Amino acid sequence: MLTHLVIKNYALIKHLELSPSSRLNVITGETGAGKSIMLGAIGLLLGNRADTKALWDENEKCVTEGTFDLSSYKLKALFASEDLDYQDQTTIRREINPNGKSRAFINDTPVTLEVMRKIGNHLMDIHSQHETLELGRKSFQLELVDSFAANVKLKDDYQDVWKKFVRTQNEYKALLLESDALKKESDFILFQLDELTKANLKQGELEQLEAALKIMEHAEEIKINFNSILEQFGRSEYSVSTTLASIRTQFQSVASYSSQYEQLFQRFESARIELDDILNELEQAEEKIEFDPLQTEKTKDRLSLLYQLLQKHRLKEVKQLIELRDSLEEKATKTRNLDQLVAQAKEAVNILDKELNQAAEELSKSRQKVFKPLSKHLVSLLQELGMPDTQLMVDHTPTAAGPHGIDSIEILFTANKGMQPRPLAQVASGGEFSRLMFSIKYIMAEKTSLPTLILDEIDTGVSGEIAIRLGNRMKEMALRHQVISISHLPQIASKADAHFFVFKDNSASRTITSIRNLNVEERVNEIAQMIGGAKPSAKAIENAREMLHDQA
Repeated sequence: MLTHLVIKNYALIKHLELSPSSRLNVITGETGAGKSIMLGAIGLLLGNRADTKALWDENEKCVTEGTFDLSSYKLKALFASEDLDYQDQTTIRREINPNGKSRAFINDTPVTLEVMRKIGNHLMDIHSQHETLELGRKSFQLELVDSFAANVKLKDDYQDVWKKFVRTQNEYKALLLESDALKKESDFILFQLDELTKANLKQGELEQLEAALKIMEHAEEIKINFNSILEQFGRSEYSVSTTLASIRTQFQSVASYSSQYEQLFQRFESARIELDDILNELEQAEEKIEFDPLQTEKTKDRLSLLYQLLQKHRLKEVKQLIELRDSLEEKATKTRNLDQLVAQAKEAVNILDKELNQAAEELSKSRQKVFKPLSKHLVSLLQELGMPDTQLMVDHTPTAAGPHGIDSIEILFTANKGMQPRPLAQVASGGEFSRLMFSIKYIMAEKTSLPTLILDEIDTGVSGEIAIRLGNRMKEMALRHQVISISHLPQIASKADAHFFVFKDNSASRTITSIRNLNVEERVNEIAQMIGGAKPSAKAIENAREMLHDQA
């Protein structure tokens, strides 16, 4: 239920606030005063397109904000699914900046327009001329049937199975395509896998082999140089080691004379020890070097194989070859198990197909049960609203299973005696459509928990006694749901629990739209003007008082 509405800087509206009644609210005002502009602003809370041309002041942002009492709406799960904090008193806000950027908030949390639409559609249902045109759509008519039949659970159950069925069927089709492709390339996959498996690939092997081959190919040169170094370093009579030992003895004899000498000696000693370590490692390295033509050839062959595989598969590292081998192994395993996987997927589709047919049949039976009661109820309402010759029936055609079931329906209608009912889009006039749409809203309000219902001149084409009946039905609806009706009929205005008057204020340099909640005397005057014009007669004023008195 909408408890408070604020509109700032939108079209002719500089600042407008509205706190509607929880029951029937009627908004009246002269043509062009801004009633439709209000609807445009409210539509922003439902995620409708924003336009900077709608800004009253192009230098200020536009803000539309609605506060809603959600305590009876059962929307906690929906808020949780969108990762939003739920509050019984929830505020939805839309802002349009002068630069054209639009922002949306729910309880001050930024949200996308998609989320705003999803939440907003549970809070407000705006009837407009556009929606009246949608009455001709079969999908809209099917929604009406489901509402009348209270098919929420059956629809949810069916659509759950439908989604599973579609997903499973798509997986099955994809598996069939993959199966065909894999079978076609199966021999090639196995050939490549066999080649890579026999290669016995090891990560880092290429780099190790390349380093080893470099040594093997220069073994003789390396060994000659190492032997020369070792000869000079320690094996000859006048080797570096012998000279260093002599120096050490002499250095040690004078080290104790000065701390500086001691430090120099220690540095010398560290260098000598490091040289000894180098000598030892050099001797070990020299012993390992052998010129082995056979091993060299084996290393070259192994490297050649790795190079060929890398070039063949257009890769750069042995690691990538290993990843390719593992991938081919997965494909080969899948190919070997393909027939079993396809059979399992087909069985899953068949099981869900049976579940889908069962759920579809249950939903269809529930729908078909209400075709006659729904038609009878609508005809009764339409006759009450001044269409005594109304004929209406639901034409049903079974179809292949789809997202909404196995039913294609079309409401056939005529308001004229002696005429055969025909599809809605072909027969109804504007006024007839408005009354038919109102009757549909009335029925849906009986059967479902509608949000705040906003009716934009749904009383088009009616007057007199019919307008009184329409107002009475509207009043009944408002006992169960909050209703906001934009009307031009005094009969409707007199039924209001709260009567708001929209008017143009020309007192400033620019025209602005304003609204006020009328008190009793102001209501009498407004209804009298709706009856008798700008300067109502005493009779019109008396009629207005009588109409309001009847509602007291």
